[in-house]
Amino acid sequence: MRCPWCGDDPLYVRYHDEEWGVPLHNDRRLFEMLILEGAQAGLSWITILRKRPAYRRAFDRFDAKKIAAYRAPKIRALMNDAGIVRNRLKIEGTVKNAKAFLDVQQEFGSFDTYIWQFVGGPPIINQRKPGDRMPATTPESDAMSNALKKRGFTFVGSTICYAFMQATGMVNDHLIGCPSRRA
Repeated sequence: MRCPWCGDDPLYVRYHDEEWGVPLHNDRRLFEMLILEGAQAGLSWITILRKRPAYRRAFDRFDAKKIAAYRAPKIRALMNDAGIVRNRLKIEGTVKNAKAFLDVQQEFGSFDTYIWQFVGGPPIINQRKPGDRMPATTPESDAMSNALKKRGFTFVGSTICYAFMQATGMVNDHLIGCPSRRA
């Protein structure tokens, strides 16, 4: 039985089956997921999934170097892009996060090396059963959130960080019996 949160929307089901909980170690994709999870704040994840192609186009396929160089004209253009969430704080936060992301890459060699330290290396594999309450935060997501904020990231509260950890496979929260569990 598949995790029930994804419902039956084909886009959501494909995301659940092919991406959610799969360990991700590609810096650009990790950056993309961090930005998308922040964009989701206050919205449903399916809304962001539907907008993901527009986000990739609008934000130069999540090339952090290009995004870090965005100035006022580009931000104005993004504010007029109906394909993305047109929230000035989230758009400006993406630029700020790109700069912080590049700083982390410079210091640690990769964002992957830095971000996976919050789970101690291998994924945390939880033993959740149907009907179990999924936590919104964990001590690991609290630590990640605090560390990212200290480094200048924004839209990285603990709840967003836990969703990011689940999405990127740092945490495997597929229910026991789900065919996508992989462990």
